[in-house]
Amino acid sequence: MNPMLKTWRRLSAYPGGKRLFSKAVCLKAPYFSTISPRFEELDTGRAVVRIRERRGLHNHIGTVHAIALCNLAEVAGGLTSEVSMPRGMRWIPAGMTVRYLKAAKGVLTAHAQMRAIEVGEKGEVPVNVEVKNEAGEVVFTAEIMMHVSPAR
Repeated sequence: MNPMLKTWRRLSAYPGGKRLFSKAVCLKAPYFSTISPRFEELDTGRAVVRIRERRGLHNHIGTVHAIALCNLAEVAGGLTSEVSMPRGMRWIPAGMTVRYLKAAKGVLTAHAQMRAIEVGEKGEVPVNVEVKNEAGEVVFTAEIMMHVSPAR
């Protein structure tokens, strides 16, 4: 089993474990701490991550800033990629296309999905992310192209 997924499964089973896992991700990649992500679900091919609106994430019109939404998509897509890599494979973001559909307010939840990765595969694989508000409306979408390849 993927070591990151193994860590998630171990920690998320305990009270406070999801919060601890989320903080550990932010220690490994400090920029993600700017949005205070909270992992809710994580498994091969998918992740669910939420953030809460707060003043520090606002743009000039009082909604969650576009780049905060990109950051949310990247942390959800990145961890989906990480836990989905078979042994001996690696990934790195190659590009991201985003769409802002509605004003983003309140608790926002990112749902990331990607297909299975084959050992030895080389090329770009899309990770699709939808961010929904508390009413379940999609406010933002992203397609993150992950370059996958065998590790050296």
